[in-house]
Amino acid sequence: MKVWEKAMELADKAFEYCKDLPANERYNLIDQINRCSCSVPSNIAEGSGKNTNKHFAEFLAISISSSFELETQLLICERRHYGSEGKLQECLQVLSEVQRMLFSFRERILKAETLLDS
Repeated sequence: MKVWEKAMELADKAFEYCKDLPANERYNLIDQINRCSCSVPSNIAEGSGKNTNKHFAEFLAISISSSFELETQLLICERRHYGSEGKLQECLQVLSEVQRMLFSFRERILKAETLLDS
């Protein structure tokens, strides 16, 4: 799935960005960013193995939520002037693409589920 591939790219970029963050954020922002960025593709993958589109859509919603949590963590870093500005902007750009893809994909999944219920 293209959205999963893009979410994996997001995780890679987030991990790379975290390498430049202050060591004192190891157990705060760095861990949180790494967890959020892994959660996005992980929930897409887990949802794809579910039996119904409705269940898949629920996992896509969790993935969307994780993406907004990640966005918040990245914006906190931006406010604190942490890390490379270039890497941060790359993360935010890919994150925005992933969010759009997730919303669109979830809508298609829910529409397909509605058609099946009809």
